[in-house]
Amino acid sequence: MQKLEIKGGRKISGTIVISGSKNATLPILASTILTNKKIIITNAPILRDVETMVGLLSTMGSTIKLNKKEKKIEIFNQKTLKTFAPYHLLKTMRAGVLVLGPLLAKYGMAKVSLPGGCAIGPRPINLHLDALKKMGANIKIKNGYIVASAKKGLKGCFIKFPKISVGATENILIASCFAKGKTKLRNCALEPEVQDLINFLKKLGCKINRVGKRSIDVTGVEKLKPITYRVIFDRIEAGTYIIAAALTNGRLKITNIDPKVMSTEINLLHKIGVKIIRKKNYVIVSCPKKLKSIHTMTKPYPGLPTDLQAQIMVLMTKAEGISTIRETIFENRFMHVSELRRMGAHIEIRGNKAKIIGKSKLNGAELMATDLRASVSLVLAGLVASNKTIVNRIYHLDRGYENIETKLSNCGAQIRRLK
Repeated sequence: MQKLEIKGGRKISGTIVISGSKNATLPILASTILTNKKIIITNAPILRDVETMVGLLSTMGSTIKLNKKEKKIEIFNQKTLKTFAPYHLLKTMRAGVLVLGPLLAKYGMAKVSLPGGCAIGPRPINLHLDALKKMGANIKIKNGYIVASAKKGLKGCFIKFPKISVGATENILIASCFAKGKTKLRNCALEPEVQDLINFLKKLGCKINRVGKRSIDVTGVEKLKPITYRVIFDRIEAGTYIIAAALTNGRLKITNIDPKVMSTEINLLHKIGVKIIRKKNYVIVSCPKKLKSIHTMTKPYPGLPTDLQAQIMVLMTKAEGISTIRETIFENRFMHVSELRRMGAHIEIRGNKAKIIGKSKLNGAELMATDLRASVSLVLAGLVASNKTIVNRIYHLDRGYENIETKLSNCGAQIRRLK
C-alpha cells in the first residue's frame, strides 16, 4: 500500500496550476448517458474517481476514451447502454449513484449499487429516491442495490428538497432533462460544480432556467447536440494550496482559476491574515508572521465548504489564540483530529464543534488517513511539522488530488511517494 513521506520545515513557493474539478466532472460524465451524440470534455482531472466513473460508463457500454496527456475525455454512446451499475465499481465512489437519474430518464429502468466513498457520516440517498418516486419511478432496495423502473417514463413535477443536497440536486436535475413536461426544483444546491453541470446541460440542448434563489425549472427535451465542454477548476484544490503557502510562510502563484468563484474561501483566509492578491485567472499568496484566530462554520454554498474544513483546521493550529469550527454538513468529519493530536495539535471536540488552541508545535509522526480531505490535512500538517511524517492509505488522496507530491515538490516541499 502506497504512502507519502514528508520532511517538514520547507517553504512552499513557486507556481501551481490547478486541475479541473472532480466534483464537476463526475456528474457531467454521468449526464452523458442521456445522449448518443459525441461529447468531448476538456480540463478533466486525472484522478481515481474520474477513472472509476469512466470505467463504469465503459462497463455499461459507452464508447469512452480518457486521454491522460491532454486531460480530455471523449464519449460516444453509439448503442443502447446497459442499465446495471455494479457494486465493485461504486464501492469507492459516492458519485456513482448519479447514473441512476439519467438511466431512468433515458431507458426507464436501472439497477444501481448503493454507493460507497468516504466514511464521513451518513449521506442518505433518500432525497434522490423520494424525488424520483414523485416523478413516477417505482423503486425498491434489494440486496444492496437500488432497483428502479419508470415504464411510462419520468414526469415533470414540483420537488422541494427537504434539505440542501448537492448530489440530489444533480441527480434530479439530470433526470428532469428527459422527463415529460416541466420539473420545478426548489431548495436546490448552488455550488459552482452544480452550476457547471447546468452550463454543460444547457450547451447540450437542455432547457434549464434559474428562476429564483435555490429554484430551478427544467423543461424536458428529446434531442441533444454534440458538444465540447471545458470543466471548471477545482476550488478545493486551490484552497488547499493557498493554505499550504500560508502554513509554510511561502509565496505561491496559483493559476487556472477564477477567484470570483471562491470569494468565500478567499475572504475567510484574508480574515485569518493570509495575503491574497487576486487577478483575472490567478492569485498570488503570501503570509504575515502572525495568523489570526477565527470562529466559523461549514455551510452550503456560498458558505465555507465542508471539503475545506480539515485544511482550515490545520492552519488554525498556527494562529494566535483560540479558534472554533462548527461542522454542519457531515456528522463524522472530524476523523482527522485524532491524527493531528498525535502530532501535537491541541484540539477539543464537543459534538459538531472543534476548538483549536493556536501556536501548536507539530511533530512528525506516522499517520493513517481516513478520508479524502482528512488525507490532505495530514499532508499539510506534515509540511510544517518537525522531523518526518508518513501518511498511510493515500488511495483516499488519489481520489481527489492530481499529482499532489509533484506539485508540492516542484514548489520546494520534501515529499515523496513510497510503496
